[in-house]
Amino acid sequence: MNPTIELLKSHRSIRKFKDQPLPDGLLETLISAGQCAATSNQVQAYTVIRVTNTENRETLAELAGGQPWIKAASEFLVFCADMKRATEAAERAGADVVRGMTEQLLVASIDAALMAQNVAVAAESEKLGICYIGGLRNNPEQVSELLRLPEHVYPVFGMCIGYPDHDPQVKPRLPVETILKQDYYDDSQDQAQVDAFDDTMHQYYLERTGGKKDSNWSEELKPLFTDKLRPHMKEFLEKRGFGVK
Repeated sequence: MNPTIELLKSHRSIRKFKDQPLPDGLLETLISAGQCAATSNQVQAYTVIRVTNTENRETLAELAGGQPWIKAASEFLVFCADMKRATEAAERAGADVVRGMTEQLLVASIDAALMAQNVAVAAESEKLGICYIGGLRNNPEQVSELLRLPEHVYPVFGMCIGYPDHDPQVKPRLPVETILKQDYYDDSQDQAQVDAFDDTMHQYYLERTGGKKDSNWSEELKPLFTDKLRPHMKEFLEKRGFGVK
């Protein structure tokens, strides 16, 4: 493997950070690297909010479900899908713009995610650790109010960045043959491969917790399809001007 692939395969979520700020200019360099990600039609449909206000960080930590690493990280960023800037630019250029298209929601969300992943890889190349915070979508309306987000902008997720103060294991992933299909979607081997992966994850959880966590991949998925569905997101996105046509 070359160094880039080795870096990508070493990713862990970091939730304990040293009390150490980033050097001057490094955050801006990471954001600039993020901007080099692919973007649909050069729309660049994202805005990043750097949250430095201590009280706001504490509020976001609670809104995200009680995640103290939001307060402890050197930097906390909120990645927003932003169709406001580009739509208004097209309008000033003379376009009779159409707002609220589902495709606009997809473009902005994907642009924000691609940009954020570039930031994550750039940060890890500088020996920093990161942790995505999807929990901001638990209370997206309150997050939007706190950050003063206008219409046609919504918070997709947050990201903690800082110098790691622990060294967690790399979490296993599904085998490549499970997610890489050839020519057609063939799931004939999926169940057997998932069963084998459940065994792998069971061992991982036992080792990581010193035998305290008796679970596997399938078990950990259950809450995501029961009590973490976030049914409020549809109404919230429609109120923000996204995904209604």
